[in-house]
Amino acid sequence: MAHAEKDRLLESHEPRWSSVSVWLAFFAVFLLCQGLLFWSVTVGIWWLAIPLVLVEAHIMHGHLLAFHEAAHGSLCPNPRINDTLGVFIGIFSFMGFSLYRAAHHSHHSYLGTDRDEELWPFVKTDRPRWFRCLAAFSELFLGLIYTPLLFLRALVRPGSVIRNRNRRRRIWMELGLIAVVWSGVLAIVAYFQAWTYLLVLYVIPATLAGFMQSLRKYIEHMGMTGSTVLSSTRSIVNPGLLGRFLAFTLYHEPYHGVHHKYARLPHMVLPEFTEDLIPSNPPAEREPFPTYRHAMLDMLPTLLDPKVGAQWLNVDNTRNGAIVNRMAGHSHLAPHLQLSEDPVPQEVN
Repeated sequence: MAHAEKDRLLESHEPRWSSVSVWLAFFAVFLLCQGLLFWSVTVGIWWLAIPLVLVEAHIMHGHLLAFHEAAHGSLCPNPRINDTLGVFIGIFSFMGFSLYRAAHHSHHSYLGTDRDEELWPFVKTDRPRWFRCLAAFSELFLGLIYTPLLFLRALVRPGSVIRNRNRRRRIWMELGLIAVVWSGVLAIVAYFQAWTYLLVLYVIPATLAGFMQSLRKYIEHMGMTGSTVLSSTRSIVNPGLLGRFLAFTLYHEPYHGVHHKYARLPHMVLPEFTEDLIPSNPPAEREPFPTYRHAMLDMLPTLLDPKVGAQWLNVDNTRNGAIVNRMAGHSHLAPHLQLSEDPVPQEVN
């Protein structure tokens, strides 16, 4: 890498206050939508509630990506403000900030391997297909519950990668804070009998946001069985106005290959490194898709047997070889696969 290119990369890694401004703007829109949604439920204008819930879900999805930015220390130049915002956002998605940061580190350090906590159980070759399909279904449609439990598993499972005593103490404190805050929220809702408001203003849009989050995660990684960044990720580069706006609202997460190459690169500069998405080893490494629709259509068939990581290639080759051998043993079913034997030489008198 040339010296000028190194300087450019180092400069680009500097966190920017503009990321905080973007989050504050989205948060203001979120509060506005909450107010309108509250009013529509109060006066019974349900036709207005439906589009507002959809907008809320998308903004909540964006909040999860701001949470992800904070975990990388890229949301705010001030570390204390950055972490405070991360803890705040995590409270309303049932996610401990320090837990997510620790477990997400394994996703970047061991992408697609059996040590990738975030892609469990799809990286585990010893997990049966039905179990992985059940996990995929649960994560897609119950992501609001499944995802926090997935990260909690990374903390409490035997042999957890999170071993630092101080970090574990902080994680449990943050999880306790989440429990206290939500106990208070539920107490207030029960006192005022405001269950309808909780359902419409939070549960439904948050459930939809969880689905969006899981679907995007699967589009990025599901079915990818490579050992490099570009063979383990799908990226979306849409040069159109709507595509660029969508990427902006998602903190440029569609440039996912760039993010995995430079994990601490602030989202605002990810599009500047689009050239890093050009594959050097096609077809194993994938070119960026032009839209999320194209990437999703590429991903959907893999949900029939959800798996991630190069370790599956050896397993699949072994299984295919065993199948061929079994079929060859039944020549009446597959005579073309019958194993040939060397002929026994005849003695010549």
